[in-house]
Amino acid sequence: MNITFIGTGVMGQGIIQHFLAAGHTVHIYTRTKAKAQTLIERGAQWYETAAAASQHGDVIFTMVGYPKDVEEVYFGETGIFTAATAGKIVVDMTTSQPALAKRIAAHAKTLGMQALDAPVSGGDIGAQNGTLSIMVGGTQSAFDAVYPLFETIGQNIRLQGPAGSGQHTKMCNQIAIATNMIGVCESIAYGKAAGLNMDSVLTSIATGAAGSWSLSNLAPRMLKGDQAPGFYIMHMIKDMGIALEEAERMNLKLPGLEMAKAMYDELSTRGYDLNGTQALIDWYEK
Repeated sequence: MNITFIGTGVMGQGIIQHFLAAGHTVHIYTRTKAKAQTLIERGAQWYETAAAASQHGDVIFTMVGYPKDVEEVYFGETGIFTAATAGKIVVDMTTSQPALAKRIAAHAKTLGMQALDAPVSGGDIGAQNGTLSIMVGGTQSAFDAVYPLFETIGQNIRLQGPAGSGQHTKMCNQIAIATNMIGVCESIAYGKAAGLNMDSVLTSIATGAAGSWSLSNLAPRMLKGDQAPGFYIMHMIKDMGIALEEAERMNLKLPGLEMAKAMYDELSTRGYDLNGTQALIDWYEK
């Protein structure tokens, strides 16, 4: 299949490599060509604009940073919709605003296209291993058409409802992660203060009731001082902001999420935007 993929960051790189390995032809666009060089060497075809890349894909995936970037790659002067043709399916895998997902789906429909919002969870490890959890909003027909491609990169793939439902589900995911990360960090901080061997502690608690993805995958990175981004702090702050905005619209109070965002905001002011979310441990240690 001819696939277009726009955005070749930490997550996009892993996903595109799976598509290439599966034998698909992948047409890519990213602002800086040099950042896509590894993919180009493996057979991906690079284009100078999102519109140019989109002309060649039957399914067009996007995975960019912020809602403003989503807006630009779809509705901008050289965006996807300027080169759109009927029959194509667009799939936004960016964690973005539910309202924007609905707007993309509505505009795609006027062009004879279909749209899915399909944010993911699993971080860089999930992208590399093809084990992402994929949360999808949109029509059953579009979901069924793209499902074989989702299977190439993920394992837990569910249609959650109409346009915007994938983004709302991702907000549930990020809320759980944000507050859980505080618990993981406080567990480590407490164990260190008590003089425990934290590698041994993690072995004991990771498979019990305290177990979580963050405890198993990110806590070991914390102990090693490895703050390489599987998911950037700046993007986590963006996601928490979206969730809090949506919660306010629903007249819902989320004090745990508010606290987590305040802690990450403080790290941001200290220059941690490009660190992985596991760097929250430094809030306790430095």
